Parts: sequence; C-alpha cells; structure tokens
Amino acid sequence: MCRWLAYSGSPILLESILYKPQHSLIDQSLHARLGPHTTNGDGFGVGWYGEGDEPALYKCVDPVWNDRNLKELSRQIRSRLMFAHIRASTGTPVQQTNCHPFRHGKWLWMHNGQIAGFAGVKRELVMAVDPALYGSIEGSSDTEVFFYLALTFGLAENPPAAVQRAVGFIERTCRAQGIEHPMRMSVAASDGESLWAFRYSSEGVPPSLFYSTDVQALREQHPEIEVFRTLSDESRMVVSEPLGELAGVWNEVPPSSWGRIREGQDQVGPFIPAAH
Repeated sequence: MCRWLAYSGSPILLESILYKPQHSLIDQSLHARLGPHTTNGDGFGVGWYGEGDEPALYKCVDPVWNDRNLKELSRQIRSRLMFAHIRASTGTPVQQTNCHPFRHGKWLWMHNGQIAGFAGVKRELVMAVDPALYGSIEGSSDTEVFFYLALTFGLAENPPAAVQRAVGFIERTCRAQGIEHPMRMSVAASDGESLWAFRYSSEGVPPSLFYSTDVQALREQHPEIEVFRTLSDESRMVVSEPLGELAGVWNEVPPSSWGRIREGQDQVGPFIPAAH
C-alpha cells in the first residue's frame, strides 16, 4: 500500500513535517510500521497551496529517501495546506503519472488502499467518468480513476456524498464481477479551503488513519515543546501512521467515517457507500 500525510493550519515549512518528526514520512518510506509493506519506494509526490489559483505539485518515481531536490525544496516551501504521499504500487506501473497526489483544478486527492480486481473492471469504471473530465486522466492507477469518479459524482458540491456515491458504484461494479471485497481506502482531498479525510473498507478493516489532537490541548499537555506554541489552534494533521510516540498527540480515525477540517468548522460523519 502507501503512506501519506495532510496538514492544514498555520503556514509551516514542508521540511518540518516531512523530515523533522521522529517517525517522519521519509522514515516511513523505509520503516513503515502499520502498513502491509515496510518499504514504500515506488515514487512519491507533494502538493501544496501557495500563491496561485491551483495547488503546486512535485512528483518523482525515485524513492523519496533518495531525492536531494525534495530536501532542498522543503527548506523553502511554506504553506498552510500540504499533502505528501509515498507509494507502494499495488500493480500499476511505477511512473510519474501514477504518483499521488492527483490534481484537477483546485482539488488535490491521494489514497492508501486499492480497488480489488481493478484490471478486470477498469473499463467499466473509466466509462462512467464524465466525458468532460475523461481527457484529464493521465495515468493508469485505480486511485486516479477513483478521483475522477468522485469528481463526476459531485466532489466540488458535496465531498462526502460524492465519495460515498463513487465507492457505492465501484462496489456494485466489482461485485457484479464476483469481487466480494472491492474497496480498502484512506483518502485525503482538498479544495484549498477544507481538508477532507475518508476511512472505509468493504470488509470492515480499513487502512490505518490518525488525526492530531487539538493544539490547545497539546500546549497544556506538553508545554516544553516549542512547535506547539507557534501553531494556531486550528492546525491539524491527518496521517497514515503517527509521526512519533509522544503521548496524547495522535487519535485513530474511526472505521467507516469521514472528517472535515476547516477553520472553525471541523466535522465528523459516518461513511456509508451510496446508490448511484
């Protein structure tokens, strides 16, 4: 599978979340603890919202621990909303167009998990993508098709409903081909204003996913840690696995749930695949 993190809050340098934590995403690329693969070396990508109308992307097919350019850039890139992803392919080729995050307009999307039996249902899934969006699909991965199905089903208008409709459609399509448990997923999506996270599995055991504790509470629990004093109360992270072992920092996202992080408007709800 893969490992990923998403951050929303006070503008910070990318290196502060990619390189500096005890169990950083760079460390997880070689020593992941909670995923099925210890090594996640099939490419990587980062996405961030800056000055433009659309988020910026940097992707590479090399293992992330080997990329000197990322280390240099991360010392200078500062953003209030960032995505980072390290890939362990589930079968599609190791190529730049298959690296996460995926972008369409102002949206970013990344995923840990898989659509089971994807090769056998790919044509039917792709044909359900809105024709106006179809030409924007660049790669061959199940994640990108999933993203464009969510866009087709209304991601811009109502993200939870759109992702639930996309998953419902994928499950029905796969089960019609005899695939009993089609979906395992932890997903992050953003339009630059809100950060959305989704955790679900067709068989009830989804990939791991955690969110960070309220910063105000962390200041009280750990007054000795300087970084907690510099972050706004609205700052949050969502991660595939904790970036360290400091007590009280990380909380598991419940299975079959979605969450939204936005200034003053955090929300949580149940994730139930919907009929198309």
